[in-house]
Amino acid sequence: MTRQPGAPLFHLHDCGVRFGEVQALRAVTLSIHAGERVALVGANGSGKSTLLRLLHGLLPAAQGHFTSLAPARRQAMLFQRPHMLRASAQANVALGLWLRGARWGDAKAQALAALARVELQHVARRNARTLSGGQQQRLALARAWALAPAVLLLDEPTASLDPHAKREVEALIGDVADGRTLVFASHNLGQVKRLATRVVYLEYGQVLADLPVHDFFSGALPKEAMLFVKGELA
Repeated sequence: MTRQPGAPLFHLHDCGVRFGEVQALRAVTLSIHAGERVALVGANGSGKSTLLRLLHGLLPAAQGHFTSLAPARRQAMLFQRPHMLRASAQANVALGLWLRGARWGDAKAQALAALARVELQHVARRNARTLSGGQQQRLALARAWALAPAVLLLDEPTASLDPHAKREVEALIGDVADGRTLVFASHNLGQVKRLATRVVYLEYGQVLADLPVHDFFSGALPKEAMLFVKGELA
């Protein structure tokens, strides 16, 4: 199978993650290269979120071997419901820049530019926790983009949004991810077709299919993956 060229950023070999008696990932082997847009699909509980957290360094691999060549300071992760600080939208973005070493005045100016990138400059002074779900996801994208990450990891970033907000956030993801490595979990197969170059299908913590996006939707698949694509596997 042909891979998109680029330096390997992540490599997993027989990786497993366990939560007590629950085996969340089982013998996962895959590599992710620079510039790829990888969609993680599968039913609830299939291991998508666990895999993202492993890639981001939030979870250790209990079994197998995990290697990351992506510097931690050059990657960002967005969650389905992003955590907003009890502060203005501008301060939510500026704080990360300040922690990276920027002077506060410079951080605030860069934060305003990042908010303008996602068309939120008009709410810069509003408390971030009062924003709508779609606005909070756009703010989370601005917060990530301002840090200039090489890798974006997204966990169902549009799942809880209304259709209009989903379209807005998806378009921004495509824009912000341009030239970066993108790994995202999604139940929205239309979104997967639009954003991904490669699809990894998981079930019960195992990788059952790993294909270019065209082959995943047009070629032969394992039975479980085919049922999922047809909407017959919840």
